[in-house]
Amino acid sequence: MQWSTARLAGIGLVLLVAFGCAPLPQRTSVSVEQRPSASFNERRPNYVILHHTSSDTVERALRTLTDRLREVSAHYVVARDGTIYHLVDELARAWHAGESYWGGQRDLNSASIGIELDNDGEEPFAEIQLVALVALLADLKTRYAIPAKNFLGHGDVAPRRKADPGRNFPWKRLAERGFGLWCDPPYSEAPAGVDDHLLLQAFGYDVSDAGAAVAAFKRRFAPGDVSDAMSDDNRALLYCLVLRQRQTR
Repeated sequence: MQWSTARLAGIGLVLLVAFGCAPLPQRTSVSVEQRPSASFNERRPNYVILHHTSSDTVERALRTLTDRLREVSAHYVVARDGTIYHLVDELARAWHAGESYWGGQRDLNSASIGIELDNDGEEPFAEIQLVALVALLADLKTRYAIPAKNFLGHGDVAPRRKADPGRNFPWKRLAERGFGLWCDPPYSEAPAGVDDHLLLQAFGYDVSDAGAAVAAFKRRFAPGDVSDAMSDDNRALLYCLVLRQRQTR
């Protein structure tokens, strides 16, 4: 049987896609190194979810995130040295958030871009890595009009299971550049009698496990506070964030 050149090319493309080897569309203007992953399906993003890899080297993280049998992936990995690796097309559904919830939205994989930061979860984030991350976030925000309030951590959307990107992540620095929300003291007092769980839910957290929601909130916004209870200052901070969220696009 003789097949046309066009048909052979089509079969070749199918095989490349099937085995995760096809070149990825270069949508970002930021310099990246492609490492295509086969673990995805298609959707459009309205959130960015930040993670840390928990690995000691970026190559180890990349092997995990591109291994078909592991069934886990992210759109980008930002290495400690500032290299940005592109694994999954931005318009495809990477498998990074798992079971997740934020503000009534379930299955954040279907609505988000996942970015893994090359970090073991305990070390400080490298300056060159943060500079590269900010450049990537700025590019994504511009192209997809992602609201500042929709830049989240894995620990925000899966508080019972995850804690990344961890207490060392500089959320305030990112918020000052339009990626996430932040409030600085002094805070106005929350209304008398306001319910902590209602405020957490209003901000976006899943409060089915109230302790996990409180821990996730503190890990991001009050990382030095490791107590289990919400203080008056915590409550005032959370109330400020809820109000800011309603004012921010």
